[in-house]
Amino acid sequence: MNQQKTINWGIIGVGNVTEVKSGPAFYKINNSKLVAVMRRSEDKVKDYALRHRVPKWYTDGSALINDPDVDAVYIATPPDTHASYAIEALKAGKPVYVEKPMARNFNECLEMIQTAEQVKLPIWVAYYRRALPAFLKVKELLENEQIGKPYAVNVKLYKEAEERNQKPDEMHWHVFPEISGGGHFFDLASHQFDYLDFIFGTITTVFGQAVNRAGLYPAEDTVSASWKHESGVLGSGSWCFAADKNSVEDSIQIIGEKGEICLSCFSHGEVLLKNKDGAKKLNFNNPEHISQNLVEQVVNELLGSGRCVSTGKSAARTSWVLDEIVKSYYAEKKKE
Repeated sequence: MNQQKTINWGIIGVGNVTEVKSGPAFYKINNSKLVAVMRRSEDKVKDYALRHRVPKWYTDGSALINDPDVDAVYIATPPDTHASYAIEALKAGKPVYVEKPMARNFNECLEMIQTAEQVKLPIWVAYYRRALPAFLKVKELLENEQIGKPYAVNVKLYKEAEERNQKPDEMHWHVFPEISGGGHFFDLASHQFDYLDFIFGTITTVFGQAVNRAGLYPAEDTVSASWKHESGVLGSGSWCFAADKNSVEDSIQIIGEKGEICLSCFSHGEVLLKNKDGAKKLNFNNPEHISQNLVEQVVNELLGSGRCVSTGKSAARTSWVLDEIVKSYYAEKKKE
């Protein structure tokens, strides 16, 4: 593949996430073209193809995968089909870039990685914070010892429940574990844990508890956890997806021997540094298409001119952490 001057992409699952966050990146990046898209709804996929000027559209994923004009496949479906589509694409000789979380669970991730190794092709995952300015700046501040040795990290994410006024058939697939693997925790905390893996290294031990307090849907809605990174940094976190509006919070606090760094995971534009020089706010601008920096790394790796920092193996580590935290909750659910 590194002999090619352009990578021709196909996207499976052109839903909302591909409208602005990711899809346009595939045809705006140098040496990258979006040549085919797939969605089960014929009307919706035709509309997407027309608006984004994509020459081919399909309602069947296998047809897109086996299109000889498609060099690589981006899988942007819900997690319940990530593994099956990724494995099919890899066996068809196509490198894969897949949405996060990588799959519904760690075991599915391992199947995807095993297939990639067997066919000697790469698989990447859309944990794009690894390539965004604010998050890279925090990594740089840590490496430059701006707060000395990092000791601990505290994560908080509290959100209101949109589901309070919804019927089950109106709720998003994120709250149905058979599709998503877990609840909003899997969708959102996966970004946080992947980033912490990026800056502090692999999480080696983790303990967690998950419950459903509001009773709005089958998945967990309140979670707490503690963990340890291979670097020695200790972590703690709490998540609630049925909080009062006055309790809404999104923060990552890194405590060091000579100061602290605070940032948001989901507004990802401002970093607060506190050290011997006082408190300083740093502001950053993100690309118009939030995944673009990471997608560009993928394209460059395919062309032999770089490496992507978010791999199947790094993403699978995050899926293992998520599984460990909620496993007692789902073990109890099975007994009911």
